[in-house]
Amino acid sequence: MFLPALTEAISPLFRPIKYSLFPPLGLATLAGYLPASAQVSIHDEHVQRLDLDDGEVPDLVVVQVYITSARRAYEIADHYRALGSYVVLGGLHVTSLPEEAAQHGDTIFLGPGEDTWPVFLRDWAQGVAKARYVSVNRSLASLPPIRRDLIQRERYLVPNSIVVSRGCPHHCDFCYKDAFFEGGKSFYTQTVDAALAEIDRLPGRHLYFLDDHLFGNRRFAEALFAGMRGSNRLWQAAATVDAVLAPGLLEQAVAAGLRSLFVGFETVNAPNLAEQRKRQNVGRDYAAVVRRLHDNGVMVNGSFVFGMDGDGPDVFDRTVDWAIGAGIETATFHIMTPYPGTALFDRIAAQNRLLHRDWERYDTRQVVFEPRGMAPSQLEAGYWRAYKDFYRWGSIWRGASSKPTTRGRLRHMAYSAGWKKFEPMWNALIRGRQVLRALPLLESVLSMK
Repeated sequence: MFLPALTEAISPLFRPIKYSLFPPLGLATLAGYLPASAQVSIHDEHVQRLDLDDGEVPDLVVVQVYITSARRAYEIADHYRALGSYVVLGGLHVTSLPEEAAQHGDTIFLGPGEDTWPVFLRDWAQGVAKARYVSVNRSLASLPPIRRDLIQRERYLVPNSIVVSRGCPHHCDFCYKDAFFEGGKSFYTQTVDAALAEIDRLPGRHLYFLDDHLFGNRRFAEALFAGMRGSNRLWQAAATVDAVLAPGLLEQAVAAGLRSLFVGFETVNAPNLAEQRKRQNVGRDYAAVVRRLHDNGVMVNGSFVFGMDGDGPDVFDRTVDWAIGAGIETATFHIMTPYPGTALFDRIAAQNRLLHRDWERYDTRQVVFEPRGMAPSQLEAGYWRAYKDFYRWGSIWRGASSKPTTRGRLRHMAYSAGWKKFEPMWNALIRGRQVLRALPLLESVLSMK
């Protein structure tokens, strides 16, 4: 099983920490369906160099394909097909562009694999595997335990990542995952008991929920938080602004151990929200969202997208100034990217605004379309300037100064600076396979509530 990587992630010169955060849970989940007698290995190219010429010819090769790693994924697939392995491809990019992917695999999977993967395994064992499997029935009721024994924990800062739901109840025009869940339920969860059982299997205190919207089903979230309460866990997750403002729900999450939340603010220009169908943000008071999180001791990772049609050259400074002034601990910036399979891609393509279809450059850091309010060069330069300005020492101190306590200011400084000011240290830890040793430090910062 392979998770291919971009060249940047395997550079001989520098390894960014973001590629060593989470293990490939999707592949480990699929591995759980395989018989106990199967010899299985997971290879994450983000954290280890692949040796495709090791002389081994697996019976079955599974490749997970994202848009920016598609070229590398197809190289791996073509290599093993030439050796005689049976190669299957799945993931977001395969679902978005199945005809492209089908040229490189014996079988492709469209959509999530919980219903189709077991069917394929039976068909393949009998020699009657189909060329394409399309997910229709969406359920996590019979999900087997994730094969965490196949994950090399020492290679990841956050080995205790977990996903207890699939998809999102919202349908934003730029969301890459909307097409992935087309044709069936777009948001569904495990049973609470199954989710709690998976949590109990994880050692230590720290957890990271990789769900797109952990708070998306309030009834499920409340039961999950009640089950986690008293377990002494510290955890991070993602949710929407409307979920943060919902009465009572955030407090239950905090009581269960929530200490940091990824929030998709997306834009400071209100008209952009309606244009992108980001309805859950329309009319919301962003400042109130940040205050509510901080008042409950939760740090904020704010996500922002530049290049929407309502954005002009002033959007970068406005966004950064607001984020710093609000005291957001960390920020993630993106250039709006029209992924194939999304409503945004269809609209931009119909307007003849795509600059190219070189998927490796669809990484939210490069401009791949013609913006309305500025030149492509302005958009790209503004994106990089936003990161530089937000993570200046002066900006970090200004954001920390918004906290009312010395403890809060220290936590802000440690968390914000830790990601962007000590990258040489992260590089050394990653190369020495020692990155997990930094986890106690992360736990200490999160516990400074």
